[in-house]
Amino acid sequence: MSVLMMLRIKADGTRLQEVINNNEARVLAVNARAKELGALHHQFLASADGSEVIVLDEWESPEAFQKFFESSPEIPQIMQEVGVTSEPEFSFWHVLDTVDKF
Repeated sequence: MSVLMMLRIKADGTRLQEVINNNEARVLAVNARAKELGALHHQFLASADGSEVIVLDEWESPEAFQKFFESSPEIPQIMQEVGVTSEPEFSFWHVLDTVDKF
């Protein structure tokens, strides 16, 4: 069963979008590594006021994500470029099978 990984940071969502979109080659290399190591889905979300960013991924397992994160020196570089002002908070979630799901 896959897991959802949520990473939460204090950062300017607009700035993150600029940094990501202005270096496509770097991002595509990171995404390729993520897929090789077990990433199924990936997206960024920004809070309504733009002061926080969440990475919401689906991974084969928490261990797969950890292996990816530890082997990706680009991630701290990107965080520095964006101006992240907090330590990343990680959490893992699994989807509950309920009758009201849509």
